[in-house]
Amino acid sequence: MEVILETNNLEKKYKDFRALNHTNIHVEKGAIYGLIGKNGAGKTTLIRIICGLQEPTNGEYSIYGVKNNSHMISNVRKRMGAIIETPSIYGEMTARDNLIEQYKLVGMPSFDSIDELLKLVGLEGTGKKKAKNFSLGMKQRLGIAIALANNPDFLILDEPINGLDPQGIIEIRELILRLNKERRITILISSHYLDELSKIATHYGFLDSGSIIEEITSEELMKKMEHKIILKVKDTKEFVQYFEENKMSYEVMDSKTINVYGKYNLAKFVSELSKKNLIADDIHEQEESLENYYMNLIGGANND
Repeated sequence: MEVILETNNLEKKYKDFRALNHTNIHVEKGAIYGLIGKNGAGKTTLIRIICGLQEPTNGEYSIYGVKNNSHMISNVRKRMGAIIETPSIYGEMTARDNLIEQYKLVGMPSFDSIDELLKLVGLEGTGKKKAKNFSLGMKQRLGIAIALANNPDFLILDEPINGLDPQGIIEIRELILRLNKERRITILISSHYLDELSKIATHYGFLDSGSIIEEITSEELMKKMEHKIILKVKDTKEFVQYFEENKMSYEVMDSKTINVYGKYNLAKFVSELSKKNLIADDIHEQEESLENYYMNLIGGANND
C-alpha cells in the first residue's frame, strides 16, 4: 500500500516544552486517518509542520515519498489541502466570491468548477448571502471547499466538527465520506470527538504527550472493542477444542487467557462449559467504547 505521509522520529521543542516527541505516523493512500489526542497532545503542531507552517526541531517527514528537506517538497504540497484550527474566510464575501479569491491564489486557470464545488459542499443555494452570516457548519463547509480549490488528493482537517451542532456534525461527516469514496481523497482528520471519528475513520493514530502510542486499522480496533467474554483458565487446550467444535470466534491471548467474541448469555455460556467440565478461574464480559479504549491506552502509557 502506498504511504502518502510518513514521519520519522519527528520532534518539536519550544524552549523546555516538547510538543512532539519522536512522533511516527503512516497515512496510507485512500485512508481516512483519525488522529486522536487530548487538547495539547500535539495534534495541531504536527499538522502545522506537515503543512510547512513550522519546522521540526529534529526528525523528518515525507509526503508522497518526498522528504521535507527536498527542494521538491513545495511542489508536492500543491497536492494537499488543509484547514488548520479555523477556516480562512472573508466574512464580507459570498461563498462564490471566497472561492474565486482562492482560485486566484492557487492559480486555477478558470472558475468553471466553482458551481460544482459549491454543490459538493452543500452551499449552492447561498447566493448573495455573506459568509459572516453563515452558520458555523456552513462556514466549516465553505472552509473545506476553499481547501479543495486546488483539487487536492490529500486533505488535512484539524478539528473540523469542533463546536458544531448535531446537524452540522452529520453534514461534515457525510461530506468527508463523500470526498473519500467519490473523489478518492486521502484524509487526515484530527479530533477529540472519538465517537464521531469511529463512524468514518479507516485508520487511527493515538497521540499522547507528543508521541504516537498506537496506530491501528478500524478493523483491528473493532476487534479489540467488540463484545467479548474473557476467560482465565489453567489450560487453554480443552477450551480451544470446545470452541473449535462449536465454531465459536475466539482468540488465545496467552497461556491462561482466551477471548470469546460475540453476544452470549453469560449464565448460559458458563452452564454449557460446566457440562463439559470446563471450569474457568475467572470469566467476565467486556465491551469498550472508543473513548474508553483511548483512556485505557494513554493510562497504560502514562503508567509505564
